[in-house]
Amino acid sequence: MPTPRIAVYSGTFDPFTLGHNDVVRRAAGLFDQLVIAVAVAHHKKTLFSLEARVQQVRHATEDIAGVTVLPFDGLIMDFCAAHNACAVVRGIRNLTDFDYEAQMAAMNRKLRPQIETVFLLPDASMQCISSTLVREISKLGGNIAGMVSPQVAAALALVHPQPGA
Repeated sequence: MPTPRIAVYSGTFDPFTLGHNDVVRRAAGLFDQLVIAVAVAHHKKTLFSLEARVQQVRHATEDIAGVTVLPFDGLIMDFCAAHNACAVVRGIRNLTDFDYEAQMAAMNRKLRPQIETVFLLPDASMQCISSTLVREISKLGGNIAGMVSPQVAAALALVHPQPGA
């Protein structure tokens, strides 16, 4: 039996958007197993706790075969090695993302040359969606329904209650 092709898709996912979900669906179709690694993110002040983000991602991806969601802390290449991953998946929406991700991919290759980086583009309709923009739109009372799952929208509504709601 051949060794399963395992990939890791990592991120803070604060919150998990439909763009993230699209990348997960695409990656799950390319690999035998996909581990979504939800980062502790010491360098960021997240809106949602690690536990809440892990639960949001699990809920949003529960219907996708071969997907596991785990929290992680430390270097993503060490996490990949610990889970026997052959690749790390990165979603890129634009050239700004590509510049940053290309630099990270080069550094990751120095750390673990046997682990490839695979870049995936979300569907064109989702390329403008970012967690940062979703948080800002939610905070200002905008409609985020087409950007996140209903569960994430409800969680954001609890954090950013609107007047009269």
